Amino acid sequence: MTKFKDDFLWGGSLAANQCEGAFDADGRGLDLMDVIPGGLEARQAAYASPLDYMNENIEYCPNRIAIDFYHRYKEDIALFGEMGFKCLRLSVNWTRLFPYGDEKQPNEKGLTYYDSLIDELLKHGIQPLITLNHFNVPLYLAKHYGGWANRKMIDFYCRLVRLLMTRYKGKVTKWLTFCEINVGLFQPYSTLGLLYRKGDNIEQIKYQAMHHQLLASALATKIGHEIDKNNQVGCMIAGGVVYPYTCHPSDVLKAFEENNKELMLTDVQVFGEYPYHMKAKMKKEGITIHMEKDDEEILKNNTVDFVAFSYYASKVVTTDHRLKINNYGKLQNPYCDASQWGWIIDPQGIRITLNFLQERFHKPLFIVENGLGAPDVVETDGSIKDDYRIEYLKAHIEQVKLALDDGIDLMGYLTWGPIDVISATEGQMTKRYGFIYVDRDDEGKGTLKRSKKKSFNWYKKVIQSNGEELENI
Repeated sequence: MTKFKDDFLWGGSLAANQCEGAFDADGRGLDLMDVIPGGLEARQAAYASPLDYMNENIEYCPNRIAIDFYHRYKEDIALFGEMGFKCLRLSVNWTRLFPYGDEKQPNEKGLTYYDSLIDELLKHGIQPLITLNHFNVPLYLAKHYGGWANRKMIDFYCRLVRLLMTRYKGKVTKWLTFCEINVGLFQPYSTLGLLYRKGDNIEQIKYQAMHHQLLASALATKIGHEIDKNNQVGCMIAGGVVYPYTCHPSDVLKAFEENNKELMLTDVQVFGEYPYHMKAKMKKEGITIHMEKDDEEILKNNTVDFVAFSYYASKVVTTDHRLKINNYGKLQNPYCDASQWGWIIDPQGIRITLNFLQERFHKPLFIVENGLGAPDVVETDGSIKDDYRIEYLKAHIEQVKLALDDGIDLMGYLTWGPIDVISATEGQMTKRYGFIYVDRDDEGKGTLKRSKKKSFNWYKKVIQSNGEELENI
């Protein structure tokens, strides 16, 4: 069996709006995740109709405190270092550097924080991978400019990109332009900064906003290559191959169409032009993207260096409307188990996804999110026996190793939430992913004390052995 290469990047991934907290510290401004409620039902309702739920004076928003990584990052990074992390993916909070988003000069206190954070990672031998925008649109830009529907967002974003890539030249060489860019298709509030009410037809605006993000991604790639020839700039998608529920040709066709839909934006980032199926889809739906004269050239000349993706579950589709979806809006795969939150547990799917993406894009791949969200129990002796998490990750890493035998060009494997964070979809703490437990509940109560779970030492052993020792301990 093929072994992981010596420079394989093991580690974890975090997002600023899910871990930092300190929403009003040192001049930081509000972003869209600071003004919506937590909890599965309330957050889903807010995503569906943000204008009905946004509240700058909200009584409780879990993201405002999160796990207080802003003040505890040295403690947390030391724990990542103890596990032997080679890489930590993190995002920069746009409003910590540009509180409104359209300022000409950055907030120096925000820069000082990220200076220290990156230096702390390097001190522990951990390579930073920075996501330039991870569901983090400044509230002011959404309210006063219309979010990414406004072409001016490209300039504001590129100002942030140039600042970061210039300041951290030589310290950071790996970048992602946007987190899960395809999520904008179904969650345009957090990703595109669009404000709407349930029932509003925003398809035209949504596609125009995604075009602006694609241009911004291309320009970020251009800036990265101009500033430092050693920079590698990648794109990222929410991964997970789509299966047909049956071998009926209608189901097979639907799965084919869904896979194309999931990957059409990445087609642009990799190949530099809109794919035929996306053009056909927009024509059928009466959607017309406004392009300026240099847009096609910008996209064509500034394609990404690698493709990163998250993988939690595969998906299943059917044309049979009699089949019921589960309580979490998903069609269950009868051959797979599901998590408590209804996510299909399909380790083999990560191997299929790797092959699917490699065959399509012919670029190096990077798994930058994989993990199991589950409630954890603290025993009376303080231990947290999360064997279910170990088994989930073990099964997926085994399939990743098989994908190496298939010939996959893989840069690294990062778990999602190496320390418990606020979940983006549900705004909950009880949906835990980490190797490190954080004492905080869904109501924001708790000491924020950090505790190692059983999986902490297991993942440490995985990294030390470069993926050779996967057995539970």
